[in-house]
Amino acid sequence: MEYITDSIEPTTTAGKILCCQCGVLIEPNALNMCNGCMQSQIDITELIPKQGQLQMCNKCIRYLQPPNTWISAQLESRELLTVCLKRIKGLNKEVRLVDAGFIWTEPHSKRVKVKLTVQKEVAQGAILQQTFIVEFTIFNQICDDCQRVEAKDYWKALVQVRQRTSHKKTFFYLEQLLLKHNAHADASNIKQVHGGLDFYFAEQNSGRKLVDFLTCVVPCRFETSKRLISHDIHSNIYNYKYTTLVEIVPVCKDDIVCLSKKQSKHLGNIGPICICSRVTQNVYLIDPQTLKVEPISSNEFWRSPFSSICDSKHLVEYIVCDVNVLDSTSKPHVYGKESQKHALAEVFVMKSSEIGVVDKQYTTISHLGHILHPGDTVMGFDLQNSNVSDPSLNDFDLDKLPDVVLVKKIYADKSLRNRRRQWKLKHLDVEDAASVNSTIERDYTEFLEDLEEDPVLRQNVNVYRDEKKIQEPGNNIGDSTEEDTPRIDLDEMLADMTMEDPDKMDS
Repeated sequence: MEYITDSIEPTTTAGKILCCQCGVLIEPNALNMCNGCMQSQIDITELIPKQGQLQMCNKCIRYLQPPNTWISAQLESRELLTVCLKRIKGLNKEVRLVDAGFIWTEPHSKRVKVKLTVQKEVAQGAILQQTFIVEFTIFNQICDDCQRVEAKDYWKALVQVRQRTSHKKTFFYLEQLLLKHNAHADASNIKQVHGGLDFYFAEQNSGRKLVDFLTCVVPCRFETSKRLISHDIHSNIYNYKYTTLVEIVPVCKDDIVCLSKKQSKHLGNIGPICICSRVTQNVYLIDPQTLKVEPISSNEFWRSPFSSICDSKHLVEYIVCDVNVLDSTSKPHVYGKESQKHALAEVFVMKSSEIGVVDKQYTTISHLGHILHPGDTVMGFDLQNSNVSDPSLNDFDLDKLPDVVLVKKIYADKSLRNRRRQWKLKHLDVEDAASVNSTIERDYTEFLEDLEEDPVLRQNVNVYRDEKKIQEPGNNIGDSTEEDTPRIDLDEMLADMTMEDPDKMDS
């Protein structure tokens, strides 16, 4: 009898064993235990703490990552999870982290729960995985930066902004630029002093950022000094306090300046009597006799500085008697840039204080021919009867200079314009700002009028709607009887959606 053995293959089956604890049939392993018995008998998380603490600064919403690093993080964010995991001890090469996530808790409960999944090799070839929860308690602790800000006496860098003028028009404009670009955000304190503002910073780089911003928006120069506070001779570490003085050019809008012969020739024979039409990155001068305009940068000004012979406080009120606009044949020829927004005219004016007493009439050439009409009120400077001690005037023949220099037109009464003004501005949180006198209020009112009259100037200013003024009856824009009075339209105003203190807003 013949047997066929080639077609039969041997088969092997894996044997199963009983769990040594519960007797369940399982695959053989190094511990001869099922998964349930392993988890009940062996705890791989016994060396991992189930509770912890988190230090949070409630001023800036940052969490402390030891030893001294503060990290900005929101609840259930990836940054906060990183801080929590670094606070958990026991996670190493033996106990490996597999998964981590947050368990939702009430935002105001001061509790953060993190669900962790870890694995560990408990025997040769036997890997155990367990899931557990670590609960963190949040404690409030003010960080070093916020502590310095709250103290308001600690500072490492001081920026002193000064301008040697009798009014604050440039500072009002600079305040709006700081608010729009948030350039003062790093300042721990802002103080109002005589002649300007002081900005205090906890870091030197923050002060440098403000200085760089000022040099880009206003014509100025700066000088930095430092003072030694302490010195560690062992580590050769020096601790300094830095002070930077920023000086803005002493010329403001509507100021009258007198250029010397050298300056006038260098600027293309402009002037010598000029009016400052605007101060932004440069000082813009206009010659009222020829309409020639010339921007002067900060470097050019400090290379050959000049001062104003008359500011807005010394202007005299005039009444326009007659206006004769000069045509192209009567205007003098100008080499260089000429203003296209103004019109040259021969204007006959009388002082408001002399009407009915002297009745003396003055004749002058003015750049305001496009807006002046007989009967209008205009502010000007009586150069013929004034006592001006400027050395630049000695270089010229006074008979060839104009008797009266007209600067700006008065559209309406200031109180009437304030009452019908439907917009407002924000202000910086400045210490000692409550000491406001009538002079500063007048300067601020003139600054608001300049914003209404100059569309280019208000391009860098955030103007907000004043809902109280808008809702007042009889205070609509179309109800004004002065049709030529400049005003800001509603489409140029921003809606105030920020949660600001109403005391910091201009009512």
